[in-house]
Amino acid sequence: MTVSGRSALLVLVGLVLVVAWPGWAAFWVWLAVSGALIGADLLLAPSPRTLSISRPPVPAVRLGEERTTELLVHNTGGKRVRGLLRDAWVPSAGARSSRHRLDVPAGERRRFPVVLVPTRRGDRLADRVTVRCEGPLGLAARQRSAPVPGRLRVLPPFTSRRHLPSRLARLRELDGRSAVQHRGQGTEFDSLRDYVDGDDVRSIDWRASARRQAVVVRTWRPERDRRVLLVVDTSRTSAARLEGPTPTVRLDAQIEAALLTAALAARAGDRVDLIAHDRRVRARVRGSTRSDLLPTLVEALAPLEPSLVEADWDAVATEVRTTARQRSLVVLLTALDSSILDSGLLAVLEQLAARHTVVLAAVDDPALAELARGRSDAEAVYTAAAAEAATAERDRTARLLSRLGVEVVHAGPEGLAPALADRYLALKAAGRL
Repeated sequence: MTVSGRSALLVLVGLVLVVAWPGWAAFWVWLAVSGALIGADLLLAPSPRTLSISRPPVPAVRLGEERTTELLVHNTGGKRVRGLLRDAWVPSAGARSSRHRLDVPAGERRRFPVVLVPTRRGDRLADRVTVRCEGPLGLAARQRSAPVPGRLRVLPPFTSRRHLPSRLARLRELDGRSAVQHRGQGTEFDSLRDYVDGDDVRSIDWRASARRQAVVVRTWRPERDRRVLLVVDTSRTSAARLEGPTPTVRLDAQIEAALLTAALAARAGDRVDLIAHDRRVRARVRGSTRSDLLPTLVEALAPLEPSLVEADWDAVATEVRTTARQRSLVVLLTALDSSILDSGLLAVLEQLAARHTVVLAAVDDPALAELARGRSDAEAVYTAAAAEAATAERDRTARLLSRLGVEVVHAGPEGLAPALADRYLALKAAGRL
């Protein structure tokens, strides 16, 4: 039961009467009249249980876009229902206009739209639907809250898609569809052409030159149908919040980089698999076709959330060996700091680098560069020194990994995706996939 503002107004009118006719008798008479009116209005109000409320499935939406969901309200009772309806969602769903005036005649249906503009990736859930059915006088109402299940899947925004056209143009050059051709160890033979000044003498085909009685060189094209395995770290390090022009979580930046690299590799004809792991597998994509790869990846990565646990790198290595049985490009998206020396990752990377081409891609914290520039006072100078020390430690770790044969790519949240795509293209051009 709830009372409306009209009930308060009714009581105030009674105070005027008490002032006009002083005495307790007038007070108790008006109080009894007010209570009787409110009670009668409550008894005449329709029951909220006569309303059948359902919610159609809500299609997925990319982060930053809006989606409209609807509630279908069916009045199964014999009275017209007037009142209020509230469709409650979790705050990160960004529900707008979630309150509606309710006016449903007996036996009829009404639709009530709610616009959602989510602020976080993942599954955003509906909480409860609250219905308030008012009496004919509008003094009191019956109220009931009931769960009406609803889920909005918020997909990664894939803002790094804007870098794809320029990388595809470079890929076409590598693939021989443009005028540029490349030579390199481990690439596939394409054709022969006449030698010109500047060609590498190691590319000369001496037998073909003897037959033609002219110097010819071999041209090569990048290998196709290679294997690429993306490993996304979802342990506690992926929960770090990175400040900057657009604050984000490290995991979101890793997802953007994984999507751009996967899209590029699929266009190149390579087979792409993905594992998201901390102490166990959180998501897996394997064996998808080129046309299905990106939608499958987006759907698998959308509900991922960082887990506040340490990563089990031995388990990650086992998953990589099981998934990539032949030589592959293994891209590990994780943090780059000195803690990997104590977490067991160093030994795992050394083992993987002996069998695969391994790239470690890490997101730099833009706050470090900002803090390193501080010189305003003594505290800022000490903070800048700490930031410089952290940066130097990161660079030392990167050099150590490079000596083990691991390719290291690190950049800010906005720059990691294109930097990783560029490294993929460089490895492909060099025939190292």
